[in-house]
Parts: sequence; structure tokens; C-alpha cells
Amino acid sequence: MVVDLLRHLRLFVTVADELHFSRAAERLGMAQPPLSQAIRRLEKELGAELFHRSQRGVRLSAAGTALLEEARQLLAREERLRTLARRAADGGLGTLRAGVPPGTTAAVLSALLAACEEQAPELTVDLHEVATEEQLRLLADGGLDAGLVHHPVDSTALHLGPAISLDLGVVLPRTSPLARLPELRLGELSGHDLVLFPRAHAPGWYDRVLDVCRAEGFVPGRLRHAANPEFLLALVAAGRGIAFDQGPLARKEPRVAWRPLTGRPLTLRVSGAWPVGRAAHPAARRFAELAHGVLTRDHTARPRSEGISAGEDQLPRPWSVVYAP
Repeated sequence: MVVDLLRHLRLFVTVADELHFSRAAERLGMAQPPLSQAIRRLEKELGAELFHRSQRGVRLSAAGTALLEEARQLLAREERLRTLARRAADGGLGTLRAGVPPGTTAAVLSALLAACEEQAPELTVDLHEVATEEQLRLLADGGLDAGLVHHPVDSTALHLGPAISLDLGVVLPRTSPLARLPELRLGELSGHDLVLFPRAHAPGWYDRVLDVCRAEGFVPGRLRHAANPEFLLALVAAGRGIAFDQGPLARKEPRVAWRPLTGRPLTLRVSGAWPVGRAAHPAARRFAELAHGVLTRDHTARPRSEGISAGEDQLPRPWSVVYAP
């Protein structure tokens, strides 16, 4: 008969603690005869007597004394192994490779990493700046475990977490007459060039932006593309077009202004995504939920309007000499 070594060692340690077979059996929730038989099988397996039994009681033999500490350590390692396996299965260990869209702010990234650290301190979150279309490919090929994607996307092979809707405003040169208005209608931008991210980054959202613009009466004079946020700001500041953004991007550059759009016609929906199937990373869903919470708090904390007050144009600005109209 093959001995279940770990089980029998657990019985041995209990008897060694009690030095009494009946009390040990009661503690283990079993009858005393089977316990005695199990210890005999262990002794036979190991080729050594572990206890001296007499009418005066039970005491450890030399072999039992030598084995006891090793048995305790082995059982402790077994428990740690089981614990590690459970934590890994729950997504608390290892590395999660996650994609985030270009232009994600430092505040959002810092808050997201902090939330992941709080929820799973021993999980390493390896973030990659990847556009939506490339994220979809990497999620399908196993190059990413989770991502933050811009809708609309083909989700047949993906789980999508809760989505957050982010209202976009317009970024335009601060010297533009339109910058004097507290908010703008899309139709008022007619004739301006439009600076957009390359279509390959997120084809669904790219087409959606242009469809909404046309429906609202804004047909761009020319389309320019900027993959890098700094390049986008530079083009707008130089008067080469306007762009759409949530607001934080414009605050990085004093030569541009951000204004909300009347009626909130451009709403970007973002959600976490991870592959369908048993191979999905166990922490992917949690990442999507944490990202939703971080984006929601960031969007809620941001003021709805960064428009100018009635007398703002009369106030001196530190850049007015260099960037005056």
C-alpha cells in the first residue's frame, strides 16, 4: 500500500504534540484505532519506530525526535505552496501585461498603478502604451493580458468591462476668436482643419468622430494626423488646425485653449478588455474594474467647463507678449 506521506506526517505531528493517541484522535476527529494503524504504516514506510509505547504512556523515539522538526517544516511548505497556488489562481501573483492608449495622463496611470498595488501587492502590472487596434491584435495573439480600449470595437473574442463615457471638448489656438466663447457648437468650427490621431490607432472611434462632425455641420478643411500628443499641441498652437480632447492635454500648453462642446456630441467610451477563454489572466477582470474606477474619479473631479470668464481677456497673461494676436 502506498502511503500518503503528507497526510501521515500530519497525523504523526499531532500525536507528537499530544503524546497520547486518544487525545490526538479526538483532535483529528477520527477514531483511535485507525490513527494507531496509520502511524504503524508510516513507521513501516520509513523503516524506523517513531514512538516508544508502554503502559506508562507514549514518548518520541530518537527517530521520531529527529523527524518532528523536518515534518513541521515540510507541512508548512506544503501549506505555503497551496496558498501560493490559490493566490496565483485569484490573480494576486505573477505579471499582468496591460495596454493603455497613447495620451493617457500621468495622473490616471499613477492612480491605476496605485490601485493595483493596493489590491494585489505581489502582482506586477507591466503597462504598455498601445493604440486600441494594436491592443486588439495583441490580446488575440497572447501578447497582452488586458487593455484599455476605445469603443467601438469588435468584442466577439473579448470580455469588456464596465465602460466610462468621457466628454470631449475642442482644443484651439488661444488667439482664435472662438477661444473667447465659453463653449462651442461643432458647426462653429466649420472651415478649420482638424488634427486627429491616425485612423490605424482606433478605426471605429476615428470614423465615429468624423461622422458626428459631419452630422453637426463641421466638415474639416483638411485632416492632419498626430500620433504624439506633443505634436498635436504644436500643430494647434501653430494654427494648423483644431483638435478634440478631454481637457488635460490643453493645460500643458499656454498657447492653446480648451472649450466644451454644446450638447456633448463627442463622447469617447473606454473600457477594460481581456480575452475570452480559460487562458485569460485571472487578474484581467480586476484590472478592468480598477481602471473604470480610476477613470470615473478622474473624470468626475475635472471641472465641466474650463471656459473664460467675462473679463478674462482683459487680464494680463505671462505669455501675452510672446503670443499676442
